[in-house]
Amino acid sequence: MIKKIVSIIIGSSLIAIGINTFILPNHLLDGGIIGLGLIAKYAFGLKPGLTIILLSIPLYVIAFFYNRTYFINGVHGLLISSFFIDLFHPLSLTESAPILISSLTGGLLIGSGVGIMLISETSTGGTDLLALILSKITSINAGIYIFTIDCIILFFGWLFIPEVTIIYSSILVIMIGITTSTIIKISS
Repeated sequence: MIKKIVSIIIGSSLIAIGINTFILPNHLLDGGIIGLGLIAKYAFGLKPGLTIILLSIPLYVIAFFYNRTYFINGVHGLLISSFFIDLFHPLSLTESAPILISSLTGGLLIGSGVGIMLISETSTGGTDLLALILSKITSINAGIYIFTIDCIILFFGWLFIPEVTIIYSSILVIMIGITTSTIIKISS
């Protein structure tokens, strides 16, 4: 139990720091539910953490019926990571690194946070939870599912963010996918 709590806190902190320090200041986009939360922030000025919680509800209904452990572990990860994303928002108001460095560093931080949470069978919710369920059913690395979903969200986000950042957002998503997959692979 302590390992899960520590994983959630460390993973959520890394994700929140990555988003607020590198992603938001450069108007980058992540994939999955976090990406949808960022689209809501850029397009409508909504809080990304709260949006992530609201958009994750249908996936938690599925998890509740599929595997209550995923549901319980995911709820904790979702609430803490979403809370941290909104809590660490003041970091987004500081000057950020150049966009390429931000894409790489943000991807490394977010991918590490997601990977740390997934190896302890917790998640930030949303598509990470869906990826964890699909990974258990198919034995395909959850990072691959996350990467695929992220690409779909990036394409959707192309409608809401300037074209220039889509290339750097793609670099970010690739970095997240590689980092998440590597952490999961190392731990198994």
